[in-house]
Amino acid sequence: MIDFNNKVVVITGGSEGIGRALVDLFLSKGAKVATCGRNSDKLYQLQKSNTGKPLLTHSADVSVEQDCLSFINTVLSQYQTIDLLINNAGLSMRAEFKEVSFDTMRRLMDTNFWGAVYCTKFALPAILKSKGSIVSISSIAGFRGLPGRSGYSASKYALNGWMEAIRTELLETGVNVLWVCPGFTSSNIRNVALNKAGQPQGESPLDEKKLMPAELCATYIFEAIQKRKRTLVLTSQGKQTVWINKLLPSLADKLVRKFFYSNGNLIK
Repeated sequence: MIDFNNKVVVITGGSEGIGRALVDLFLSKGAKVATCGRNSDKLYQLQKSNTGKPLLTHSADVSVEQDCLSFINTVLSQYQTIDLLINNAGLSMRAEFKEVSFDTMRRLMDTNFWGAVYCTKFALPAILKSKGSIVSISSIAGFRGLPGRSGYSASKYALNGWMEAIRTELLETGVNVLWVCPGFTSSNIRNVALNKAGQPQGESPLDEKKLMPAELCATYIFEAIQKRKRTLVLTSQGKQTVWINKLLPSLADKLVRKFFYSNGNLIK
């Protein structure tokens, strides 16, 4: 097991949801945590609620290469090393492909895929020296394409494939690479998911109270990091979806369609 006391942990998108839960968890384990986000007010509140703790916050949009470089350089200037990078920042969508704009598709790819690529590229020299870990928060949508989320699914498939490739490249370096695929987890991601016009939809189509709490999700992720696992698929529904899609893809098509549609209309 890895002792994270005084280790430097970098988490993108740490102001809410799973990212916020991870920030709180690693701080409780004695780690020095650095996080970034687009919302300066939320970062301020996060910093304020952790006064006196070793938390570094930085305003950055991970879809912008220069923002990622600035963030990682700030971390290295403060702490000189990085032991763990968690690419958590992400964006979702809810619109059928026939209605969605190219700009929305690009935003999803720029945030979910390129944001992880940028931060990892800039942090990699430090992680190689520390023989640390690279983690990306992906999705079940990276194993099974989901209707109404074609751009999101594409970005997560890309993320999974890229993580698998660099894991193989880094296999003999002492660096561990892990991608995590939560099922439906309670967070703000559905409220800010982009609609067909590329605007936040402002509401969740799911009952958030029935979903896995972000804090529990963070605990599972922490345990997987400690064990230096390769992949982590969460929730029984998520695991079932992955396996049915692998073994009985035609059945998976019908079940997923039934879950997301009612009377021919996208409902989730």
